Parts: sequence; C-alpha cells; structure tokens
Amino acid sequence: MLIPITLKIGVVADTHVPDRLRALPADLSRALKGVDAILHAGDISRPRVLAQLAEIAPVHAVAGNRDWGLGLPLDRLLEFDGVRLGLTHGHGGLWPYLRDKVRYLTVGYYMDRYLAAVRARFAGQRVDAIVFGHSHRLVNRVVDGVLLFNPGSVAPDYHAPFRGPAVGVLTLADGRVRGEVIVLNKG
Repeated sequence: MLIPITLKIGVVADTHVPDRLRALPADLSRALKGVDAILHAGDISRPRVLAQLAEIAPVHAVAGNRDWGLGLPLDRLLEFDGVRLGLTHGHGGLWPYLRDKVRYLTVGYYMDRYLAAVRARFAGQRVDAIVFGHSHRLVNRVVDGVLLFNPGSVAPDYHAPFRGPAVGVLTLADGRVRGEVIVLNKG
C-alpha cells in the first residue's frame, strides 16, 4: 500500500531587507514552521535573507529587480513529487522592467497584463503552478489549469485584501497543488 505524500512549500516574495524593511518579521519563521522547502520569488535585496530562510528549510530563489549581483536566475523550473512549479519574480530583466515602469506611470497598473507576462515566462513548459512576486498583490487563482500564486509582499507597499505582510504555503498532494496565504503581524 502506498502512503500518499503531502509536501508543504513555503512561499516568500518581496522581502526588501533592508531597503524597505529592517529585518524579516518575527513571526515569519512561525508561519513557515514545518515546510519542506521555501521558494523566494525575488526582491530579496540582501543574501542574509536567504541564509535566515535556510535555517527554516532549503531555499530556492530567483532574482527580482532589486537583486542585481546576487547571481540568481530570473526563472526556475522546480519539481517536487511530480508537481512542476515555475518560479519567477516576474519583472523579466532590466529592459522589460523599465518598459513596464513607463507603462505603469503613463497608463496605470493592469493585473491581467502582468499575469500574461508571468505566464509567458514558462510558455511551452508543463507547469502545475507559477509562483511569482513583484506586484506586491495577492494572487491565488487557477487559469487554464495552472495555479498562479503570489502571496503578496513581506515588505511595506501592501495591497488589498490584507494590507499587511504575508507569506504563502503551497500544499502538494496527489499530483495537485493548492495555495494559501498567511498574514503576518506588522510588528
């Protein structure tokens, strides 16, 4: 008899330590206690953040627009127990980031345009979920059979519905993935 395996994967995005936040929130380690791995979706800012997260569980990270020089890839494809996860910050590198910044300043922010760009990062690859950051906005929805997941930001610049720091947990079981968001204390 096979015993089903359930994995818990912590998701962290946009920590911005120390440029927007002095340190990781005290209750972040409590929220991620017992996870099998942690995904950091970029805007880490300092390597010490990854070292602190590695004290909780193994860390897989990608570069955000604040992570120049950390030697991280823009995208990663990871597989846990047959579930394939795309990990990206979502800014797409320097030139796409600057183009999007101009669009944001001239025509505003459009989540659908951003989600299309995130999905394009893994075009032609089989993924069960795409984990991303950059927008500081919670996304936990399935589009065309793929979970799009962003827990929002750990650092300030929070957006509805939580208006506070948050992390996520992906539960992988029976070849499926489900996301949940955990709101952290601001203090």
